[in-house]
Amino acid sequence: VQLVESGGGVVQTGESLRVSCGASVRLWGLYNVAWYRQAPGKERELVAVMYKGGDTYYTPSVKGRFTLSRHNFLNALLLQMESLEPEDTAKYLCAAGTSRGPEGPVFEYWGQGIQVTVFS
Repeated sequence: VQLVESGGGVVQTGESLRVSCGASVRLWGLYNVAWYRQAPGKERELVAVMYKGGDTYYTPSVKGRFTLSRHNFLNALLLQMESLEPEDTAKYLCAAGTSRGPEGPVFEYWGQGIQVTVFS
């Protein structure tokens, strides 16, 4: 499974951006797919998950601002980010997996990541 992120960039506070995770295999119904982010000097943080059944989860700091959606034709998971803040600045990584561990989904496949920078 290969995952490729696209759509990152540099925006101002309050602006919007959409990032996309394209996959080499059919995702829907088979894989849990997530977006993580990692800022310099910080631990990697789970941002949002679309479970294989279609349910979604958002970390509290992005809930209400970020939205996951599926692009069936492109076989991609989109993350629409609204009202961006400097604290959202990070490298955003896409991950996918089919299994679960004691603490939730296990993501075996990772993209290279894409930079999102928000300046005030």
